[in-house]
Order: sequence, then C-alpha cells, then structure tokens
Amino acid sequence: MVRVEFLGPIQKESLELNITNLNELSEILKKDETMHEWLENSAVAVNDTLVSSRDFALKDGDRVALLPPVCGG
Repeated sequence: MVRVEFLGPIQKESLELNITNLNELSEILKKDETMHEWLENSAVAVNDTLVSSRDFALKDGDRVALLPPVCGG
C-alpha cells in the first residue's frame, strides 16, 4: 500500500492505495471535484523527495505528499 497525504490547506484525509505510479494516483484523484485545482497546482513528494514525472514508480510502503503552493511574509 502507498500512503497519500494532503498537506496545508487541502482538506482531505490521508489515503492508503494500491497504486504503482503517480499517474494512477492522478486518475483516482481527478474523480474528486474538490481535488481538481490542487492537482494542477501542487508539487508532489515521494518519501520526502520532490518528483515531477507522473510515471514515477511507487512501491509498497511509499509515502506520497501533495504540497500545495504557499505564500508567506
């Protein structure tokens, strides 16, 4: 299982999914209308390392985090 966490203002509980890459995660999350904007604007980290390819391979025990853009002052 892969644990998916939603950080910052994304109001969604963590998920445990049987997925093999980030493209599969994207397809699952696209079905949730509240996630559409976050998917387009968020960075993705796998085990605390930023990744940009949706083909990035995932394995059992990985932790994926959606990191929304932030602003500060």
